[in-house]
Amino acid sequence: MSLLPILLGLGCAAGLTLIVDGLRRRPLVNLTRRRRRGWAGIERARFLAVLGGGAAAAMVTRWPVAAPLAGVAVWALPRVLGPDREHNRAVARIEAIATWAELLRDTLSSAAGLEQAITATAPVTPQPIRPQVQALAAAVRAGARLPDALRVLADDLADATADLVVAALTQAAGYHGGQLSQCLTSLAVTARELAGIRMRVATKRAATRTAARVITGTAAAMVAGLIVLNRGFLAPYHGVTGQLVLLVVGAVFTAGFWWLARVSRLPEPPRVLAKAGIAAGQGRSS
Repeated sequence: MSLLPILLGLGCAAGLTLIVDGLRRRPLVNLTRRRRRGWAGIERARFLAVLGGGAAAAMVTRWPVAAPLAGVAVWALPRVLGPDREHNRAVARIEAIATWAELLRDTLSSAAGLEQAITATAPVTPQPIRPQVQALAAAVRAGARLPDALRVLADDLADATADLVVAALTQAAGYHGGQLSQCLTSLAVTARELAGIRMRVATKRAATRTAARVITGTAAAMVAGLIVLNRGFLAPYHGVTGQLVLLVVGAVFTAGFWWLARVSRLPEPPRVLAKAGIAAGQGRSS
């Protein structure tokens, strides 16, 4: 079976995808869209890596089914075998939110108001949330209404703990702040407790994640070893029936790897403000 039509089809699909993505670019107005653009670039690179891996597997094995199976492996295996970066980022973000809440509390005593406190703390905010807080401070300096700027901050951070801080600040911006300093202190303590809980849960689930890595890595190494070292063992898969059987086996392995990745990840807590517009409604109704 000639591989030229397969390779041409993959190249055509990649080209059309990049063209459509380029035509859909729009001006960016906040950090959320900027972050999405960065993720879009990463996803495009991964997509091209998937196409390259699939084409290489098809050329080496001469199996049409190898192209989609290798593409799925290139897409999914780095997340399963690599470090849990999502967990590390989530913990660092929660601790940064707690530190920012403490900075706001300490600054409010000497600042003229909440806007000035936000502007003063932006340069010293911990790095995981510093770009978002600096964007908030810039919007305040540009004359934006604080509740509107806080809605953008909630979208930028997209974190359940950050929603609590944003809700408290939104109420304070609507002249119903009450004991804002005490509220920020409580939120900071809660955030640090949440970070500690996530660390303890992650430690207990480390064995599950290690087992997922071992199982996935062993299966991938076995398949690669058979292809490189014992091609004769795979001879029955050269026919049409063998390709269909290989597709079914690959689908079963894919489902198993997906399940292993799912059970090894920590679920994110539900957000208090699923949409930032809820915070605006609370600020106006308070």
